[in-house]
Amino acid sequence: MTDAPRKILVTSALPYANGSIHLGHMLEHIQTDIWVRFQKMRGEHCIYVCADDAHGTAIMLKAEETGITPEEQIARVQAEHERDFHGFLIRYDHYHSTHSPENRALSEQVYTLNRDAGYIIEKEITQLYDPVKGMFLADRFVRGTCPKCGAEDQFGDNCEVCSATYTPAELIKPYSTISGATPEERQTTQLFFDLPRFEGMLRQWLDSDALQPSVANKLREWVDAGLQPWDISREAPYFGFEIPGWPGKYFYVWLDAPIGYMASFRHYCDKHGLDFDEYWREGSTTELHHFIGKDIVNFHGLFWPAMLEGAGLRKPTALHVHGFVTVNGAKMSKSRGTFIKASTYLEHLDPEYLRYYFAAKLGKGVDDFDLNLEDFVLRVNADLVGKVVNIASRTGNFVHKFGGRLPAQLDNEALVRDVQAAAPRIAALYEAREFGKAIRDIMMLADQANQYINDQAPWKLAKEDGNEAKVLAVCASALNVFRLLVLYLKPVMPALAEKTEAFLRIAPLRWEDADTLLRDHDIERFSAMISRVDNKQVEAMLAASKDTTAAAEPVKATASKKAAKAPASAPAPASDTISIDDFLRVKLRVARIVKAAHVEGADKLLQLTLDLGDETRNVFAGIKAKYAPEDIEGRLTVVVANLAPRKMKFGMSEGMVLAAGPGGEDIFLLSPDSGAQPGMEVR
Repeated sequence: MTDAPRKILVTSALPYANGSIHLGHMLEHIQTDIWVRFQKMRGEHCIYVCADDAHGTAIMLKAEETGITPEEQIARVQAEHERDFHGFLIRYDHYHSTHSPENRALSEQVYTLNRDAGYIIEKEITQLYDPVKGMFLADRFVRGTCPKCGAEDQFGDNCEVCSATYTPAELIKPYSTISGATPEERQTTQLFFDLPRFEGMLRQWLDSDALQPSVANKLREWVDAGLQPWDISREAPYFGFEIPGWPGKYFYVWLDAPIGYMASFRHYCDKHGLDFDEYWREGSTTELHHFIGKDIVNFHGLFWPAMLEGAGLRKPTALHVHGFVTVNGAKMSKSRGTFIKASTYLEHLDPEYLRYYFAAKLGKGVDDFDLNLEDFVLRVNADLVGKVVNIASRTGNFVHKFGGRLPAQLDNEALVRDVQAAAPRIAALYEAREFGKAIRDIMMLADQANQYINDQAPWKLAKEDGNEAKVLAVCASALNVFRLLVLYLKPVMPALAEKTEAFLRIAPLRWEDADTLLRDHDIERFSAMISRVDNKQVEAMLAASKDTTAAAEPVKATASKKAAKAPASAPAPASDTISIDDFLRVKLRVARIVKAAHVEGADKLLQLTLDLGDETRNVFAGIKAKYAPEDIEGRLTVVVANLAPRKMKFGMSEGMVLAAGPGGEDIFLLSPDSGAQPGMEVR
């Protein structure tokens, strides 16, 4: 008797309906889509919903600027968003909008339940008011000089030069970013969610396994600093939902945005006859998973569970938080052409290339993700073209030459069984969101298959009479491995899986199909499934993304509503200095030197194979003058783990080993204490 399928509701953060989708958004939605596809392949009842976040002052002002209504603005942007997500093979079960009847009803319901339970309070506060525009100003629409360090053109809540926090009223020479007018202080009554009442519950929540440890630790800092009531109302004019009983006041966008998850699911339930309450009532045994960026953990990790608790609803099973996307080691930049829109990428490159590259480097942590374009080209070409599809291209046509049918007999049963045996291990890695480790396992299996094909050389066997059965048995072994590898890759590369299913004349692959093999089975003639990436395609994409009119400041790749902007008045750093932020981005990890070898033709280099705990790296280190290979094998050292791979004439170097000393024979590897283990971070 098999277990009943899990009931899983999955969401990605809602993209704001005020701009285009870029590759920073795509990291999250691809990560989510891979996890959802895996669950569905396993037979779980998994539903993936999302929506456009369609409310707020910014959208109202954007519509006004372009001469259309806010409704027209959000409809236009949502159509673009859905087009781009579909282009990257993201398959939501339903994609909705927060500006919907379902979201209005649910927002009012959640608010009313919290109000009736005593969790909504009224406070008289002083806010800045734009006398020209005739509206109260949110923090993001006020700029001025920092009261702490004097940096000009800072946001109304924090300084991006000295990191000080303050109120908009404390700014020196404040001005409205909407009209340029000097704001006035005015009294107003606003509604607040009484977040401090939930401190005990939130501390228990943060101690649960619903959050990654680093995320929970960060949120504990907020709680330890003292929770404050959360302002949930905004004054007209505002594009959103009016608060029941408060004419002229509207729900703050961050109140109704997460309720948009519920609204999208409500629409899906109404359409498909599902029980909405089964998934959202307190004590539900269903699962609720949110995939989000680290810039919005306070909303999802504190405000959202408290708001659900106050309304008597269930809390998320887990938040899965990821970092920001950088390109070539730096923040995405319009002036450098690395702020790449999803639509621009799709004009030049196959979406599965990026899906694969993201998967190959994604783990369950919160570290930032670097899209190194040189490494991107090398990895796609080496892994997908040179390893996986290469198996089918080297063997498929021989089957067609000798009748087009795989025999019942396999030449190498042991190899195929080893690949089958990997299914539970790879499934566990997908479940844990350790996609990079899953991909490494899959590629190791592909290497074994290619070595087997090299050893058997069916192209040589086919030239000699009487070898037909042997050739077919070799090809049957190889193509059964190929089918299994594509099965394991299907959550990442669904289009490649479809081509493989057509080539092998099989039904859509499910995870349980790893238990079966193709024997005595007809296949189609092999045709090309994927092409190599050309550097010229990448260069064309960068050229198309480059905005020569943009300021040189980089743009953070995040879906947050407050854009990152470096102050125009900040002094340019000296060319030989770095900022503390640059330094903190360096990731140092302990590594064990598994193997060391001389490099032919190099006077100073040793080639090191490093064990970082969850992966191995190939690194070239200029330490030959001091160390012989046999002297350092087994030793611990420290490696810069997030250094972009560098192509050298001797091969690819995937990091940098740290050593100290003046040079020559006077250099010393840095070894941690004996208690250190490979993979540990060095701080």
